[in-house]
Amino acid sequence: MNSIVVQDIELIFQGLSPQEREKLKGSTVLITGCAGFLGLYFVAFFSRYQKELQIKRLIGLDNFLTGSRSVLQQWSHSDRFEFHSFDVIHDDINVISGAAEADYVLHMASVASPTFYRQYPIETLDANVWGLRRLLDFYCDKPLKSFAFFSSSEIYGDPDPKNIPTSEDYRGHVACIGPRSCYDEAKRFGETLCYLFHQKYQMPIRIIRPFNNFGPGMKLNDRRVPADFTKAVIENQDIVIYSDGSPTRTFCYVSDAVTGFLKVLLYDRFDYFNIGSDFGELSILELAQIYQRVGREIFGYSGNLVFYQSEDKDYLTDNPNRRCPSLTKARNLLGFNPRIDVETGVRRLMEHIRQSKVDDLIW
Repeated sequence: MNSIVVQDIELIFQGLSPQEREKLKGSTVLITGCAGFLGLYFVAFFSRYQKELQIKRLIGLDNFLTGSRSVLQQWSHSDRFEFHSFDVIHDDINVISGAAEADYVLHMASVASPTFYRQYPIETLDANVWGLRRLLDFYCDKPLKSFAFFSSSEIYGDPDPKNIPTSEDYRGHVACIGPRSCYDEAKRFGETLCYLFHQKYQMPIRIIRPFNNFGPGMKLNDRRVPADFTKAVIENQDIVIYSDGSPTRTFCYVSDAVTGFLKVLLYDRFDYFNIGSDFGELSILELAQIYQRVGREIFGYSGNLVFYQSEDKDYLTDNPNRRCPSLTKARNLLGFNPRIDVETGVRRLMEHIRQSKVDDLIW
């Protein structure tokens, strides 16, 4: 693996307490959506620390609609790691050898980019509702240690300013009809499913609400802002902003994010957590300026910042004006403490690309 990714994986391991690492020992882990941006980091982490954590088996499932099959090949030689082409919406998990013995399940399978979930709206909804339901039905009578459902910060919709930073008890301001509703409402209903299965079967379910992750592993054609800006820099094209640049976000670098996800997975009771960064809320214009500045230093980037209206008429429909999590709950209960600021994360991402010289995947 690229040296930046290796360093990221080490940061994740260091971010876990000895008690958290102990919980993983001797376990079988099943990951849906293993070929996506975040899924690949989990696979890399469990591969790098397989011996230290005494991972018995890793089972990765993906339908490869947007994920990459080729990147997984570097781990396919291990007799403890196996990857299957699997559609959580339609396929029967009973046919996956070892799935019933999983100790930890990470249900990540979903289209997450607004551009692509508008192309695959039914599939996006189905993965987060019917795919989740099929997994819950399968595991409700199994001796699981933890089942983590990856929800989204999008369940909050577009919060009013008094709810920024946004805490987990905010109920949301979400459009149930619109171009983003297939994702937002599916995640909300998925959380309800998780709650009900925990109530009825005492399933050890944890809910993760990620906030704007970025880093090595993003596909260049992902069409979310960090990927768009990265693609422009490495191709030495102008950075295009499809708004007035004023919407604000916090961005969480991938090593911080995956550390937080694992802490939720290893938590000892049902709960739901924001996982992201709560410092450095900045506008899309300010983010573009960071990419421009770091791109000049690392690649000699010479492009400009330009403003255009997207040809996609729904590009900004129901787009949140601000997104910033409250991490009070995650800090107090999980000991989660993100450390990498946006500019450092962008620098690590650019340095990773400079080293790897890849075209399709930033990996």
